[in-house]
Amino acid sequence: MTLSSENILLIGSLMLILSVLTTKTSSRFGIPTLLLFLVVGMLAGSNGPGGINFSDPKLVQFIGSLSLCFILFSGGLDSRMQDIKPILWPGILLSTVGVIISAVLVGVFVMMVAGFTLLEGLLLGAIVSSTDAAAVFSIIRSMGVGLKGRLRPLLEFESGSNDPMAYFLTIAFIYLIVHPGASFVDLIPMFLKNMLLGAVIGYVMGRLIHFIFLRIRLDIDGLYSVLLIAMVLFTFSVTDFVGGNSFLAVYVSAFVLGNKDFLHKRSLTKHFDGTAWLMQIVLFMTLGLLVNPSQIWPLAGVGLLISLFLIFVARPLSVHFCLRFFNINHRTRAFVSWVGLRGAVPIVFATYPLTAHIEKAPLIFNLVFFITITSVMIQGTSLPMVARWLHLLVPDKTRKKTLLDKELASKIKSLVVEFEALPGFYCIGKSIVDIGVPRNTMVVMINRNDELITPEKITMIEPYDKLIIMAENKDLLEEIYRNLSIGKRHEKPIPSPF
Repeated sequence: MTLSSENILLIGSLMLILSVLTTKTSSRFGIPTLLLFLVVGMLAGSNGPGGINFSDPKLVQFIGSLSLCFILFSGGLDSRMQDIKPILWPGILLSTVGVIISAVLVGVFVMMVAGFTLLEGLLLGAIVSSTDAAAVFSIIRSMGVGLKGRLRPLLEFESGSNDPMAYFLTIAFIYLIVHPGASFVDLIPMFLKNMLLGAVIGYVMGRLIHFIFLRIRLDIDGLYSVLLIAMVLFTFSVTDFVGGNSFLAVYVSAFVLGNKDFLHKRSLTKHFDGTAWLMQIVLFMTLGLLVNPSQIWPLAGVGLLISLFLIFVARPLSVHFCLRFFNINHRTRAFVSWVGLRGAVPIVFATYPLTAHIEKAPLIFNLVFFITITSVMIQGTSLPMVARWLHLLVPDKTRKKTLLDKELASKIKSLVVEFEALPGFYCIGKSIVDIGVPRNTMVVMINRNDELITPEKITMIEPYDKLIIMAENKDLLEEIYRNLSIGKRHEKPIPSPF
């Protein structure tokens, strides 16, 4: 079957429905959703009952880059600095040095067992050097288990931040293969430009998006998500246009934005979570359509050797080297090593050699696909069992109590006061978002003419409104009192009733 404008919506919608419904099977039997989405795509492909002929690596690369853009933005938007701060440096080492070590070790091994040149082996190693924790946590959540200590934020931070390094290594080794006269020294300025531009543009765009969402007032609430989508795409494309790392820019911008308050933050975060899932499903199914199983099975032997080397040698060595500088016990290191799950990112990166017309590009793509499948089957299905063996699971009762305590702690503050907005105060005629509510402080209720109003960030404050304010400490109460009375730029302190 050939895709056309007449059947693409019908086939696409049926595949989406089937993919979403298969997540119930994943939850029940512990099968990673990634594998099921890929299977749906493969069944619809030319070698499956669907018989869809699809062999356009450039289109797959475009869909993959677009999907990863939203997946990374959703992950960064949902990350909190207070969770990442304790594991920041271990996470950075894993996502940079750890990726390089894995790529080099796998590259040398591939050169020895697959008859590749060193650069071709390093290219394959770079492609499979990043991890994907999306399937990991879908299994852990579905099985109702929790991880002890800082394991979860460490794994989430690593999986969200190691793709940029893997992307750079991939394009760098492609450059060296395509330009035989180039040397590794030529990669240094390329690396600095790629990473620095990505980080700087990402930070600037995160601050700019936050500034826009603080100032802009749209008549239709649904347009806020449209605006944010456009800003994400602009961040990705402008960074790529100037030669920066677009994946890093998107993640950094989302991380900066996610750690600030802005209008409709909660609804936009949920919207992008759903968008990320849609992008994952579309991406995995598209990759399944592209792959040809009849070309993969002959590579099963060497593919299994590379996959086992990556799982049991390269990944553990890179993790233990990076974490040896920190006070992290061996059981935790062992589990982090086991969560080196490969996902959609390596398969997307494997399309880059295809579009660059590298000689062994088809072989690299098929090997990467096989390595990803075996990684999902071996590591993905055994994660809860390994965590239990290593005694890293939180007991069920403790986990539920901890989750409840965290939820209550995020909503209940230590101090509650009532503030009356008198005529002449700075806050009169302004919205909640405009008055400068400090972090860890919130206006939870407004008493207006004996009528209780649940405020939103766009709620306008009127004379004689009584604001119920909750804050963690007295200093925060005094700060919001000054902001409400005479604005953020007060010239002299005024007496506080708190």
